[in-house]
Amino acid sequence: MQARLQREVYAPARRRGLLFLTFCHLAPLYFSDVAPPASPLSKRRSSLLRLLALLLVCLVAQVRALTLTPLVEGLNHPWGLVLLPDGGYLVGERPGRLLHIDAAGKRHLISGLPPLAATGQGGLLDLALDGEGWLYLSYSEPGDGGAGTAVARARLQKEALIDWQLLFRQEPKVAGGAHFGSRLALTEDGYLFITLGDRYSERERAQTLDNHLGKTVRLHKDGRVPADNPFVKTAGALPEIWSLGHRNMQGAALRPGSQQFWAHEHGPQGGDEVNLILPGHNYGWPKVTFGEEYGGGKIGLGQSAPGMTPPRWIWVPSIAPSGMTFYQGELFKEWRGDLLVGALRGQALLRLHLDGDKIVSAERLLTDLGERIRTVKEGPDGALYLLTDSGQGRLLKLTP
Repeated sequence: MQARLQREVYAPARRRGLLFLTFCHLAPLYFSDVAPPASPLSKRRSSLLRLLALLLVCLVAQVRALTLTPLVEGLNHPWGLVLLPDGGYLVGERPGRLLHIDAAGKRHLISGLPPLAATGQGGLLDLALDGEGWLYLSYSEPGDGGAGTAVARARLQKEALIDWQLLFRQEPKVAGGAHFGSRLALTEDGYLFITLGDRYSERERAQTLDNHLGKTVRLHKDGRVPADNPFVKTAGALPEIWSLGHRNMQGAALRPGSQQFWAHEHGPQGGDEVNLILPGHNYGWPKVTFGEEYGGGKIGLGQSAPGMTPPRWIWVPSIAPSGMTFYQGELFKEWRGDLLVGALRGQALLRLHLDGDKIVSAERLLTDLGERIRTVKEGPDGALYLLTDSGQGRLLKLTP
């Protein structure tokens, strides 16, 4: 198999002019201002600032050659990815397989997974490894009433998972195979963030605190509820909830050098969002959204409402974002501090540039790839590692 894995080079020199013009032509489609309503003067100033920022991006943008090296092919809808210290990988396939791919490229099937509700968007979802050897897994769990997202941890011994500990179980379980989320983020000070979908048919419950649908959750790594969670003392609220009003969150990342937790979520028909997730905040779904019903039609109250936290970035039309990371490496020095987001429907890699806590510009990369990007990870070598989602998915390495 290794002989077939050829490097694929994107944006070669002879195409740079075309790609530069294409980016500058299309950039306004991805430049989104979602600030609260302002005065006419403020709006004019804001529009001028956006135009100047766009012109600056177009003037300084340098479309460089990007090299994609296929590392693993023939994966069945890969979802979760862990980069191992020895150069190997753990890859979770959504239909229900966990693979250890060693540094030589040999595949080993890991046993010991729990029962999965591997239907629709469900199955084996995200993976995360802490510094103590615990492997964290999110997955759709079958049970009375249907299925719901669960999170557990285990240790890897040879090619088996042992010492299972169930940490979290989404309640209630709901029939159907859509909107499980779910991404995991481990903090350096011992917390675990979990992003959860609204399970599609129960979207109104994203606005109430007596369930886990459409929420983010914060736990200690061993599953205990932190005493300083925002709703611990709220009557009728589930104490593990960190934020509410979300739709289907399939990307999460911690911002290096801060305690900021960022996430993105799928909108309905348009209105995908990137959010800075703050404790106790309500992000609006389904009362407010920049999207609309499938086939057209207003959802909720519109695009904003008192008490609802607006997104930091939106996509209209939808790109179906999945996976995200803040880049800190040396291979792409001009990307340091930027947010890299995969796109399923958009079939691209999005580079979002931040100024403080504001996203000020977006660039589309790998637009010729023609594959759904499910997961984005930065490796210790500064390269980016991407999983593409299909029945013949791939693990790709992105370098200059």
